[in-house]
Amino acid sequence: MSERRYLTVTALTKYIKRKFDVDPHLQDVWLKGEISNFKQHSRGHMYFTLKDQNARLQVVMFAGNNKNLAFKPQEGMKVLVRGEITVYEANGSYQMYIKEMQPDGVGSLFLAYEELKKKLSQEGLFSPEHKKALPKYPRAVGIVTSPTGAAVRDIITTLKRRYPLTKIYVIPALVQGVNAAPSIVKAIQLAHTKSDIDVLIVGRGGGSIEELWAFNEEIVAREIFASTLPIISAVGHETDFTIADFVADMRAPTPTAAAELAVPHINELMERLSDRKFRLHRASNKLMQQLKDRLTTLQKSYAFRYPKNLYAQKQQDLDRKIDHLEAAMKRMVEKKHVKLDQISGLLVRNHPKKQWETEKASLEQHTKLLTKLMKQALQQKQWQFQNKLTKIDGLSPLKIMNRGYSLAYKEDGTIIKHVEQAKKGEAIQVHLQNGQLHCEIQDIKER
Repeated sequence: MSERRYLTVTALTKYIKRKFDVDPHLQDVWLKGEISNFKQHSRGHMYFTLKDQNARLQVVMFAGNNKNLAFKPQEGMKVLVRGEITVYEANGSYQMYIKEMQPDGVGSLFLAYEELKKKLSQEGLFSPEHKKALPKYPRAVGIVTSPTGAAVRDIITTLKRRYPLTKIYVIPALVQGVNAAPSIVKAIQLAHTKSDIDVLIVGRGGGSIEELWAFNEEIVAREIFASTLPIISAVGHETDFTIADFVADMRAPTPTAAAELAVPHINELMERLSDRKFRLHRASNKLMQQLKDRLTTLQKSYAFRYPKNLYAQKQQDLDRKIDHLEAAMKRMVEKKHVKLDQISGLLVRNHPKKQWETEKASLEQHTKLLTKLMKQALQQKQWQFQNKLTKIDGLSPLKIMNRGYSLAYKEDGTIIKHVEQAKKGEAIQVHLQNGQLHCEIQDIKER
């Protein structure tokens, strides 16, 4: 009997793990199932069991992969996951490391929701500067919702209870199904034809993501953004958020809360009115008392007690002021006469005719001076010119020729200064005072 080789549990587990790790079919696995025994570690890692009717699988989703999840996994939730299958050597069980996870059935809706939300946010449809303020005392409130749902009854009941003065327009619209989004858009447009509507509530009761999906449609979001009426979004329950909530001018957690935001409470207005009435009455009484006190003071004044004496005193004051006025007028007239005489004297001294005569005399004087200076300058220039002519004449070669000298030139016009420049038999020109001699050199002698 041959000797058998026994493996350790560790060696067998490592062998099986290597088989799992090199199998390409186990490196990118897509599964769907239900979450069970969910636990999130303090370090952020998620541990739970993925099960269906007949089997269970241990799964792990590390913090690096789950930090960007668009939802929070919960017990019993059905999900779609993608990851790899491997063996955990510590207990010899196979498990799945999840890389991506989304809710089953609505996974594509979640992706579409996040994509549209990102797109509209980048376009500025969620920006606070585009939000319109709600009216304080709306004449009429429009409600875009299903006319048969519980939401419309809650809104109407709250509006009538809080502010019975306002009108209520229920504008029917489909709030669920494939035709819901166009129906909501049409209802919002219809609300704009009502001239007395000051605020609009758009919403419905709670439901699943599929049931609320009409309020995540792009055409609804853009219609809400384009609305000239302030819109309160009241979709679902307090934990439900739709694209319409982000675009609307105000988001209400519930339809009832939307009605409370749309109108003030009549009791609060009555209390405020009563307070204003009390303050007005108190201010009126205070003003009346002040006027009475002022009237009493005037009645006790000297003018009312002794009007004749006051009249006589004012007559004296008037006479004194008339005397002051006449004296002031006389002084002013005298000052004006003095100033007129001064101006007349200045006018005589600065009359244009006199200035013209002065300037004319100055011009004649300057003309004579300029003529004199020109003559002196011309005589000086003539003398300088004659002097230079005399110098030039004295330096002229022609003057030297008058004394018996001559100049010899070669045929090319070069003046002959030395005997070395001439050659025997060469033709030259001799310039005298009154003419030229054409000669030929017969002999050259050096001195």
